[in-house]
Amino acid sequence: MTTKETEAKPNRGSLFFSVLTNRFSSLAIAVILALIFTCLVIWIIRADPLKVFSVIFTGAFGSGDAITQVLQAWVPLALASVGLMFTFTAGLWNIGMEGQIEMGAIFAYGMVRIFMDSSAVPPALVILLVTLAGIVGGAFWAFLVGLLKNYGGVNEIFGGLGFNFIADAIMLYLVYGPWKPVGVANGTTKMLPKILWLPQFHGTYLSPWALGIAILAVIITAVILQGTYFGLKLKAVGKNNKSSFLMGIPTSRYMLISFVLCGVFAGLTGALQVTAFYHVLRTGISGGYGYMGLMVGMLANIQPLITAPIAFVFIALSKGATGLGIDLRLDSNLSGVIQGTLVIFVLIMDGVRKVILQGNKGARNG
Repeated sequence: MTTKETEAKPNRGSLFFSVLTNRFSSLAIAVILALIFTCLVIWIIRADPLKVFSVIFTGAFGSGDAITQVLQAWVPLALASVGLMFTFTAGLWNIGMEGQIEMGAIFAYGMVRIFMDSSAVPPALVILLVTLAGIVGGAFWAFLVGLLKNYGGVNEIFGGLGFNFIADAIMLYLVYGPWKPVGVANGTTKMLPKILWLPQFHGTYLSPWALGIAILAVIITAVILQGTYFGLKLKAVGKNNKSSFLMGIPTSRYMLISFVLCGVFAGLTGALQVTAFYHVLRTGISGGYGYMGLMVGMLANIQPLITAPIAFVFIALSKGATGLGIDLRLDSNLSGVIQGTLVIFVLIMDGVRKVILQGNKGARNG
């Protein structure tokens, strides 16, 4: 190796190189930069950053009721986020997650209506059928997006957005039309009988069954994507679609399966919104969890086990920020600024890490 080549090669042993190319240290830098930027924004609007973060923390963890509300909201976000791991792994953007959650809720409530006034079927069986109906609804809606992607040449982003609007329209028609209770005009249906609610912790709306399902979903997704041949092939499809096809992997089939699996989790989310949390079908039942799940997924970098704590942080920020308007007269949407800033800086640092590693690889090969 010549002296010129030696000088051109980055020093892999340097602290600077190690910090920027290590995944965990680069993530820590991104978090620090995001906090600095957020503090700057808060200072610009003439507020005290320490007081803002104190209010958010107290709002999320200041009482037992606050913690249960965070956990309650964590369940649908965790389910949506791990579902998106399948399409992210396949190199796809399932923007239609919101509509799939809504269709899961619609199918679930439709099944409830069949058995609502019947006492012949055990409640546990009804809840199981309702949950399965929600899964079918979400999977079906995602399947349609996948069909358009694979056989219609429609980009999944535009297809997903289109089906989101259709799901919204169906929801509005049902809750203000045939499923509207007499004398109610607030965009909700008749409440489920308590016998069809999933069991809840005493004095809260948090269901231990829903919490357990979410934890189990995270584990199952991690096993499928990181411990099976299916997960390995799906990852290959996402890394290089054409090369995977040439190697004999049916790429179109795997992409379609990833949509369906994502829809399964979306439908399950919608079903739990009906049976475990809201106990009605209502507009906005998706709660924005599909879009927030996309941010969680980008931060998790296709690592299912990491989605759980990231989703928890995002929900804690959202729930904790509700007190900003009361205590500091600030908009609670400030939590969205923090979340978005965090995603942006993580993506920037991940890009910097990859550029440095590729430059080092090029220097070694040169």
